[in-house]
Amino acid sequence: MNEDPPPVQELLFPSNTKVVITSAEMDGEAIRIEARCTASGCPACGDWSAQIHGSYLRFPADLACAGRPCVLALRVRRFICTTPECPRRTFVERVPGLTRRHGRTTERLRSTMSKVGLALAGRAGARLAAHLGIVTSRNTLLRRVIDLPDPPATEPRAVGVDDFALRRGHVYGTVVIDAETHRVLDLLPERDAAALAPWLSRHPGIEVICRDRSGAYADAAHAAAPEALQVADRFHLWQNLANAVEKTVAAHRPCLRDLPAPVPEPEPEWETMDAPAAEDDEPSGKFAERARVHHAFVHDLLAQGLGLREIARHLSWGRHTVQRYARAARWQDMVKGRKRHLPSKLDPFKPYLTQPWAETEGKVTILDLHREITARGFRGHYSTVQLWVRKALPASNGTPPAPATPSIRQVTGWLTRHPATLTEEEKIRRKTVLDQCPELETTAQLVGSFAEMLTTFDGGRLTDWITDAMTAGLPGVSTFAVGLEADFDAVTAGLTTDWNSGPVEGAVNRIKILKRQMFGRASFLLLRKRVLLA
Repeated sequence: MNEDPPPVQELLFPSNTKVVITSAEMDGEAIRIEARCTASGCPACGDWSAQIHGSYLRFPADLACAGRPCVLALRVRRFICTTPECPRRTFVERVPGLTRRHGRTTERLRSTMSKVGLALAGRAGARLAAHLGIVTSRNTLLRRVIDLPDPPATEPRAVGVDDFALRRGHVYGTVVIDAETHRVLDLLPERDAAALAPWLSRHPGIEVICRDRSGAYADAAHAAAPEALQVADRFHLWQNLANAVEKTVAAHRPCLRDLPAPVPEPEPEWETMDAPAAEDDEPSGKFAERARVHHAFVHDLLAQGLGLREIARHLSWGRHTVQRYARAARWQDMVKGRKRHLPSKLDPFKPYLTQPWAETEGKVTILDLHREITARGFRGHYSTVQLWVRKALPASNGTPPAPATPSIRQVTGWLTRHPATLTEEEKIRRKTVLDQCPELETTAQLVGSFAEMLTTFDGGRLTDWITDAMTAGLPGVSTFAVGLEADFDAVTAGLTTDWNSGPVEGAVNRIKILKRQMFGRASFLLLRKRVLLA
């Protein structure tokens, strides 16, 4: 009777099944490993059998070893089940930790392919797999990702919900995250109440729901989690207010026409008597304005007794940046040495533009000037010529031309941006617009009071604000106030608690990255697996 060859190594898998490696040798460029299994019980009844029906070889693909492909020759035996009550006549010994039924790869190769597919998706993953010695295709990698089980379910206490685009403008889904751990819990194929309500019903422990102003999500929360606290996100509240202000400004567009020339406010005499004479070449431009504001910030905080490191933490700046502003006695010193005039495509044509403008006393149009210099080789835009003419050339009566009528977006920005971010010119033009239009003055006051509520978490003033906004009768803002009254509890919670939808927006941005990585052609099932497991 022939005896089995002595084993080279024995491997014990979680199922207590041993795999005995009988030989390992080089077969050309590949490494050939021959192994056999120990006896195992019947998968139907669990009884052991000593009657062998036959044996055969399996060749599951495995990971490469030392840069060489591995050929695994696994000999498995088929046994006859001797239990009369068992429905199976024969069974094959299995190694659950090494292979699976009808599997053509080992479990560790399958796991590696799944991880590569999760990280890089199809095409890029197939290129990396080739460098790792794994022969596979992009479709196989994607199938491995789809076959992965979902992560274990949890019972969150607070969740955040928001929509994301599967196909922008056409198909949208819903992402649900844990508002405490910021982990994505699930992706739903629709963004309506019918998709979210069943998910909320399966998680009865939810106490807080952070959402935007969507009525569908509010309906789902009221139906499936009526005891949960709904929180309207502050970012979406401000975004809705900005849209409402834009509608208000658009309704009062006639006020923006024929504005008087903005006159800068004169400085008080006590400030100008002992002030040093300004230099002829006073720095100007966006960088100079920013340097002036930042210099004032730093020196105001120094006057309050703060140190450089405290100021740097307060402003989220670098310590050396704060140090440079602190050492500068005047803000003009921060601009010293910078180029105040950058070369422009228009420089060679400026002398030619000045001549016809002077000869016609400013009656020639800027469009004619642009056409003439374009014929002479200018390759710039019309707006470049327009800005330079209005700034550098006088009008026919010898006075500089009046500034262009501000657009609706510009005025909306002046009303909704923080005053500290406005330049001196924008502050002057904003004051001119508000003086011309009392309705926009009322809008600015409402925006300021709402911003104060938003930043100080003072939601107790919301009722008074809604009353003032509705009484003002402003198109856009008053409609916004009506919507706040309809969603009063959620808006109040958003203005008084720390819960917000910021982590949900981060999850949506991550979904966008994964979509772009797959060229926007991934199915919802594949996208869901990558979001939940990657």
